Amino acid sequence: MDSQRNILLIALLFVSFLLFQQWNADNSPQTQNQTAAQSAMTQGDVPSHSGDSATIPGPSSSDKLIHIRTDVLDLTVDTLGGDIVEAKLLAYDNELDSSDPFVLLKNEPAHQFVAQSGLIGANGIDSTAGRAQLNAEQKEYVLADDQDELRVPLTYSKDGIEYTKTFTLHRDSYALEVSYTINNLSEKPATVQMYAQLKQTLMDDGGSLTMPTYRGGAYSADDEKYNKYSFDDMADKSLNLSMKKGWAAMMQHYFVSAWIPEAIPANANEETPSNNLFSRTSQGQGYIGVRMPSETVQPGSGLTTTAKLWVGPKLQDKMEATAENLNLTADYGWLWFIASPLHKLLSLIHGFVGNWGIAIIILTFMVRGVMFPLTKAQYTSMAKMRMLQPKLQAMRERFGDDRQRMSQEMMELYKKEKVNPLGGCLPLLLQMPIFIALYWALMESVELRHAPFFGWIHDLSAQDPYYVLPILMGVTMFLIQKMSPTTVTDPMQQKIMTFMPVLFTGFFLFFPSGLVLYWLVSNIVTLIQQSIIFKQLEKKGLHSK
Repeated sequence: MDSQRNILLIALLFVSFLLFQQWNADNSPQTQNQTAAQSAMTQGDVPSHSGDSATIPGPSSSDKLIHIRTDVLDLTVDTLGGDIVEAKLLAYDNELDSSDPFVLLKNEPAHQFVAQSGLIGANGIDSTAGRAQLNAEQKEYVLADDQDELRVPLTYSKDGIEYTKTFTLHRDSYALEVSYTINNLSEKPATVQMYAQLKQTLMDDGGSLTMPTYRGGAYSADDEKYNKYSFDDMADKSLNLSMKKGWAAMMQHYFVSAWIPEAIPANANEETPSNNLFSRTSQGQGYIGVRMPSETVQPGSGLTTTAKLWVGPKLQDKMEATAENLNLTADYGWLWFIASPLHKLLSLIHGFVGNWGIAIIILTFMVRGVMFPLTKAQYTSMAKMRMLQPKLQAMRERFGDDRQRMSQEMMELYKKEKVNPLGGCLPLLLQMPIFIALYWALMESVELRHAPFFGWIHDLSAQDPYYVLPILMGVTMFLIQKMSPTTVTDPMQQKIMTFMPVLFTGFFLFFPSGLVLYWLVSNIVTLIQQSIIFKQLEKKGLHSK
C-alpha cells in the first residue's frame, strides 16, 4: 500500500464523513414561516401541571420590562411572568470586531428564543387566565464593582399568599438561580409546582458541508448522560421522562441555554415525586423544559423552590461545575473520548503561549510526535512492499489467472520477507480517528471563535480570507506525494493521485482557518518525518525512488 493510495483513502474517508454530517443537516427541520412564529407569540407558554404537553392560552408578553446587568450578562426580563426575553453575552462580539455583544436569547418576530419559568398547580400564578404581572422596585439592576452577587426580587400577592420570584446572579458567571418563595398567609394549604422551559422558533441547523452545526434541544437524565432531541424529534414525539437529576437545554454552535432543576436525593424512596422532563411543539415554536415536584405550603408557613439557568458559551469547565454532564453539550460526537483530552491539552498549551494559533501548532507537533512510530511503520512497510514488486510481478506472469495459487505464493513471500501487506494502511486508519476528533475539538471550541492568529488571520473559526493557508496546505501535500515512493504504474491512477492535492485544497478553502492550520503544520511535520525515515531506510538499502 503506497502513500498515494493512502492519500486517496484519507480523501474518501474524509469526504464520506463530511457528506454524512451534511445529510444530518439536510434532514433537520426547516424554519417555519414568520406568520406562524408571530401567531405563536400570542399564545400562552404555560405547560399543564397534569403531566401532559398541553398549552394553556393566554397573553405571554408585555411592555413592562426590567434590565439586569453583570460583568458578563445583560438580561431583559418581562415582568409579565418574569421570563428572560433577551440575554446579551458581553464578553462575546456579535460579529468579528463588532461593538455589539452576541445576543443568545431574543424576542423577535422572526426568531424568538426565551427562558421561561413560573408556578402552576392549584395555587399557581400561571394559568388559563394568563401570566401574573409581577412587581419590581426598579427598572435597572446592575452588579456594582464591589459586589459578587446581585439579587433581583419580583413580587406578587393573591388570595392571602405572597409570591417572590428572585433572580440571583454572580460575578463572572453564566449560571444564575431563579427561585420562587411562597409565603402562605391564608387559612388554607397552598399547592404549587414550579416549571422552567426554553422556547424557540423552529429553525434548521444553519450548518454547511465544511462546518456542520446543530441547533435544537438536548437533555440529560438519570440513565442518559447526554442526548440530543432535535426539533424534528419534538414534533414526532413529545418527551415525558421522570428523573431525579438532569437538565433540559437548547444548544447551537458555541452557545447553550439550559435549565437545571434541584436534584432529588439519590436515597429518596420510590414514593418521592421526581422531576418531569418534557418537550412539545406548537404554532411554529419548540419547547423543552422541566416540571419540579408539587409542593404544599401549610397556612402560616413558607417555602422556596429553585432552578438554575445556564445561558452562555460552551465553557466546559464552568458548565461541568454548574451541572453534571452539562459540559457534554460541547458535542464531540462518537470520538469524544479522544477529542475531549485534545481540547484540554490545547487549552493547557494556550495557557502558556497565549495564542490559539500557536497552541494549535504546538499541539500538532505533539500529536504527530506521538504518532511517529506509526508513521515510521507505515513508510517502512511501503518501502518493503516496493522492493517486492519485481517478485510479485514475476508471480503474476507465472501463475496467470490461477488466483488461488497466486494468493498462496504471495502469502508465503510476505511470510518469508516478514512483510505485512496492510502495514502501510493500518497506521493510516489509526490516524484518521485522531484527525476527526481534533476536527470536532476545533469546531466546538468557543475559545477559537473570533480568536486571532497573526497577520491576516483574525478569526481561527472562520475561513482564511485570502486562502493562503489552504494553498500552502495543497503545496505541502503535493510535496509529500513527490517524496513518497510509488508502485502505481497505471496512468489513470497516477492522474487521480496527482489531482488529490487540488481536490483537498478546494475543500479546505472553506474550512475554518484553525483546522487548515493544523493540517498544514501536520503536512510540514510529515515532510520532516519522511526525510528522517527515508534516510534511515536508505542506510538499510530499502528506500529507492
